[in-house]
Amino acid sequence: MSNPDSFIDEVTEEVRRDRLFAAFRKYGWIGVLLVILVVGGAAYNEWSKARDAARAEAFGDAMLDAMDIGAPEDRAAAIAAIPADGGQIALRSLLQATDAAKTDKVAALAALDALTADQGQPQSFRDLASLRRVMLAGADEPVADRRAALEAIAAPGRPFRTLAQEQLAYISIEEGKPEDAITALAALMQDQDAPAGLRARAGQVITALGGTPPQAAAPQDAG
Repeated sequence: MSNPDSFIDEVTEEVRRDRLFAAFRKYGWIGVLLVILVVGGAAYNEWSKARDAARAEAFGDAMLDAMDIGAPEDRAAAIAAIPADGGQIALRSLLQATDAAKTDKVAALAALDALTADQGQPQSFRDLASLRRVMLAGADEPVADRRAALEAIAAPGRPFRTLAQEQLAYISIEEGKPEDAITALAALMQDQDAPAGLRARAGQVITALGGTPPQAAAPQDAG
């Protein structure tokens, strides 16, 4: 390569470097900002996780401490005073209802009604409150009302579907319809979504009603 060509290449390289440095001075802050945002976002995410974990732990400890209180009135007051937000409100309401059921059935039913009607809570918690209410109310609640509540929870895709179907079978027994109960319980025994304990209970009730339990469904292969 001749000296003129070499000189031109050197000049071209210098021009490229000058343009690169100029671009960096003009736009380099964008890259720095992106780095800050990425690092800051990761730090905030970790801090947020730690905060949520600490809050959940504090909530759980407060619930356990409240349940250790001996006097029912003091225990109820302690539970009600536990700070809660989001799904914790639902858990606190369920704890209030469970505790109140021992001494004040009316208060327990009222707490469950309030949670069931709270549109701000997840459907799973509201379904659980409704299911618990039906079981707690028992024969004090009209059969038609209990059946309507359970049928809503027993709809496909609902998290407590099989538990609601079990309670519907018990209502059939209460209505003097053992054959309907046996049919419903036999279906539950073959339902792979039904917990093992529920399938075992269903088989026992079928036997008690004079029926023959079918072979329970095998659990689904997790693989």
